[in-house]
Amino acid sequence: MGEVVDAQPISGRVMLGQTLRVLREKAGKSLGRLADETGYDKSYLSRLESGQRLSKATVMEDLDAFYGTGDQLIRLWRDTRKDVIKDTYKGFMELEATARVMWLFQLRVPGLLQTEEYARAVLSGLSGAQTTAGNGEEVEEQVALRMGRQELLHREPAPNVRVILDEGALRRPVPHAQVWADQLSHLLEASESPNVVLQVLPFKAGVHDLMDSHLWLFWQRTGDPVAYVEGNGFGQVIDDPDKVLSYRLSYDLVRDAALTPVESTAFVKRLLEECGP
Repeated sequence: MGEVVDAQPISGRVMLGQTLRVLREKAGKSLGRLADETGYDKSYLSRLESGQRLSKATVMEDLDAFYGTGDQLIRLWRDTRKDVIKDTYKGFMELEATARVMWLFQLRVPGLLQTEEYARAVLSGLSGAQTTAGNGEEVEEQVALRMGRQELLHREPAPNVRVILDEGALRRPVPHAQVWADQLSHLLEASESPNVVLQVLPFKAGVHDLMDSHLWLFWQRTGDPVAYVEGNGFGQVIDDPDKVLSYRLSYDLVRDAALTPVESTAFVKRLLEECGP
């Protein structure tokens, strides 16, 4: 009798790739024909089908429309994103995806408010000054993941989001001036959304409890608030009520010391003007 070997689970990316291939073959399209009709590069479509790449959400939306599959591909894509999220980050992602209220204190522009080009510049910098073909693929995958997270800002009902940005986040531009100007403009646009409040904590506010880490406070529809703290090389979900309350009080102090939303918008506009034409 032959030995029975447990089947290895299929990754989300492989499953999505297989679905893409089946849909293409069912439609009677070659990769070259599909590339011509959708405008996407043939080699890029091939990597999606082989499970080597995670696309942007918009690519799956386009292919859903092309094949007439409703939201089948975008739903598979959302599941597949989990493949590229580190285990230590998954708890945070689940909290962010379902929160009805989010309060953030950030030492850098948060992923939810980044433009695609700014995210690419930041993630490339984290991968090293010289982006090789190998880590270039990883960067693009992380960019797609980060852009996909921003969908939650436009869902119904949209979460209420308050972001307090340390001034240092706005004083540290990426090398390409236009990318930085576009990022500042995007912050201004985001601040006009009814569900987003943006504040800046100026240097003159001095030292405070949160100056060494990023903080998120999440409220779900029911249950107690949960905190997520992230620093250099670590991230931790905190649900102990006393610790969460301590972070809540620290956040309140930072908010009291920050510029008002109107003052903060004016601050960002002045920085944008300094970028020049």
